[in-house]
Amino acid sequence: MAKARISPLGLDIRIKPDSSPAPAPKLRPCAVEGCREEGAYRVPKSRENLSAYLLLCLAHAREHNEKWDYFAGMSEAEIEHFRTEAVVGHRPTWPLGKRAAGFSFGRTGTRVEDGYAVFAEDDAGAQPRRPVRILSQLQRQAFDVLNLESSATLNEIKARYKELVKRFHPDANGGDRGAEERLKQVIKAYGVLRASGLT
Repeated sequence: MAKARISPLGLDIRIKPDSSPAPAPKLRPCAVEGCREEGAYRVPKSRENLSAYLLLCLAHAREHNEKWDYFAGMSEAEIEHFRTEAVVGHRPTWPLGKRAAGFSFGRTGTRVEDGYAVFAEDDAGAQPRRPVRILSQLQRQAFDVLNLESSATLNEIKARYKELVKRFHPDANGGDRGAEERLKQVIKAYGVLRASGLT
C-alpha cells in the first residue's frame, strides 16, 4: 500500500489514494421524539426567531408546514401593521425630505465658514451668476431669433421656445404665412442650441 502524502491542510493528496470506502457521514436524527428518520429538512421554531430551526424528516416537515400559521395569535391590527412594514422589507423609513430638512442654516443654528461664497445665494439672497459662453455666429443668431441674452439659462431657453411656438403656430394665427415663417426660424434656432448642447 502506498504511503499517504498529507498536505499542510491535512488532506490525502496522492494521485491514487487507497480504494477503501470513505466513512459514511453521520445522519442527523429527526427532532420529533421517537422518529428514526434522518432530519434533513429545516423548519423554523417560532415566528419570533426565524433563524432558529428544527431538523425534521420529510414526513414531519410536511406535517409541520401544514399546521404552521405565521399569523396565529395576532390581532387584525398587528397583521395589517406587518403587511405595511413588509412593503419596505421591515426596514426603517422616513418621509421624503424629512431627514435633510432640518439642515438648513437658519433652523439648526449651524454656522459654516464660507470663504469662497459657495452658499452666498442662501446668505445674501444674491442671484446666481449667469454662464459665460463662447458662441459661434450660428449660435449668436439663434439667441437673437429667440430674443434672449447669450447668458440665458437652460430653463429660460426652453420657456422662450415654448412661448414662441405657441405665439407663431399657424392654428393661433389663422394660417398667416408670416407667422408660419417665423415659427420655422424659431424651431431652427432651438435646434441649433440643442445640437450645441445648450438646452
